[in-house]
Amino acid sequence: MTARSSLTIVLAAGEGTRMRSKLPKVLHPVAGQSLLAHVLAASPKGKNDALAVVIGPDHTAVADEIKRLRTDARIFIQRERLGTAHAVLAARDAIVSGADDLLVVFGDTPLISAATFERLRAALKDGAALAVLGFRAEDPTGYGRLLLEGDRLIAIREHADCSEAERGIDLCNAGVMAFDGRKALEIIEKIGCANSKGEYYLVDAVAVVRELGWEAVVIETSEDEVRGINTKAQLAEAESVMQARLRKQAMEAGVTLIAPETVFLAADTTFGSDVIIEPFVVIGPGVSISDGAVIHSFSHLVQARIGKNASVGPYARLRPGTSLGDGARIGNFVETKAATLDAGVKVNHLSYIGDAHIGANANIGAGTITCNYDGFAKHRTEIGEGAFVGTNSSLVAPVKIGAGAYVGSGSVITKDVPADALAVERSPQTNREGGAKRIREMKMRDKTPKA
Repeated sequence: MTARSSLTIVLAAGEGTRMRSKLPKVLHPVAGQSLLAHVLAASPKGKNDALAVVIGPDHTAVADEIKRLRTDARIFIQRERLGTAHAVLAARDAIVSGADDLLVVFGDTPLISAATFERLRAALKDGAALAVLGFRAEDPTGYGRLLLEGDRLIAIREHADCSEAERGIDLCNAGVMAFDGRKALEIIEKIGCANSKGEYYLVDAVAVVRELGWEAVVIETSEDEVRGINTKAQLAEAESVMQARLRKQAMEAGVTLIAPETVFLAADTTFGSDVIIEPFVVIGPGVSISDGAVIHSFSHLVQARIGKNASVGPYARLRPGTSLGDGARIGNFVETKAATLDAGVKVNHLSYIGDAHIGANANIGAGTITCNYDGFAKHRTEIGEGAFVGTNSSLVAPVKIGAGAYVGSGSVITKDVPADALAVERSPQTNREGGAKRIREMKMRDKTPKA
């Protein structure tokens, strides 16, 4: 059987006045990705599937995010805000291409899943002209109600228009719809003005379908999955739901989360087997953690790759571009950035490693920093295999420490150190007999009140 093709239209309104933010609403993040990114990730993307996103005028940032996420997406502009049906028709050129299924979704529902889209499409395959996504609301106040006659959807009634009996219905409209692609344009074009403002709403598609003698059905999902985001409070609620989902997925995949509720993950975090995450760890976007690695408490990782059996933290910060080889150790109060640490490298405490490459099994002593920025540009530090850098050393980049080299504690290294060489850079130590006693006596005299 030939696979059904789909066209997904995402209505990605950039406004969000209740968010109290200059950032367009659909670009606010949940689990390290924009609301829009979550929706696009769930949308069908087979070789026969197409994506159209409808945005408002002057929403350049939203358009850039769409292009970054899905190069195949077509972007359409809704010049006037005349309702959801009017927004869908902004993508008319995509609709007339003739996909089997037309999905209409919203860019501010980050918890919706690919499985739900497939269930909507399955209803179309079974003969429905329209499938509407519904949910059982804990408090249905303000939501449109889905009115059924047997298994068939007969109307979507806005809360203000509901009778007292209808307000007791808890089956509510999520806004997401799937249309038979062969009938979609005819249905949507027949939707009339809903009010004196000349606005056109998709909820009226149910009445049009019934007038045409076709079938409309409801597909139910959880209230959590169709949470729309309009305020910062709702954004936080969605984050909480997403984090619970991600933690559950991680633990089901074999990750040990000692205190799950204290760990924060990104939507794209990947794990190997037998990974252990201790309490109070924050993992941002772009992190992969390989088999047997341990992330100790109070560590923060972003855009980093952690090798097998590596150890990070506690209190470590891995910034973008960090790559740890197998068995590498990053200890407490260590920060890395744009740094590759090969297998077995140890940076156990109180160090900064930035714009650097450290060879296998090198040891970096406490308090060591790579001085990578001169006020104008970044420079690299290269440290060879098996090198030893003593405590409280400063490596002024660009500089190379050869394989097996030894840097004495407290050194400021400004020149390359050859392989197997010993580099020590210190001022000579002087001891003045009785000096400490003289200093104490002088300080006490200074404290004595003058007559």
